[in-house]
Amino acid sequence: MKVSVQEAPFDFAAEMAGFGVGRADVGAIVSFTGVVRDDTGRMQALELEHYPGMTERAVTKITEEAMARWNLADALVIHRHGRLDIGEQIMMVATAARHRGDAFAAAEFLMDYLKSRAPFWKKEHGLDGETDWVAAKDSDEDALKRW
Repeated sequence: MKVSVQEAPFDFAAEMAGFGVGRADVGAIVSFTGVVRDDTGRMQALELEHYPGMTERAVTKITEEAMARWNLADALVIHRHGRLDIGEQIMMVATAARHRGDAFAAAEFLMDYLKSRAPFWKKEHGLDGETDWVAAKDSDEDALKRW
């Protein structure tokens, strides 16, 4: 299991190289990469703030929960912080399990958690120089209810 909260970009191919491969207990590997997007046409960048130490502990705890709940062979969570431009990778999740249902469910659980509960604070930087903190969305909260 690997959890990383980092400012630096990550190399998806390098992170996935060998992840879960060659293990007799792995029949499925699921991965997801989140990318900074602009839904309004007015955003230049997204800035993520966090509390070092607290954020890593929280993300590690939920990843350990996913490992146990879905009997994962391995899990990988990377989440970036700092200022990210549109189109940059913001996070990735990978899960490895004996069966695809567990790998998919665990990956979705981790993505929903990261979106709604991980202690990150997001600020949008507009093309006009204005900034706005991103509010929680009801749809993100609703996604957590299935878990």
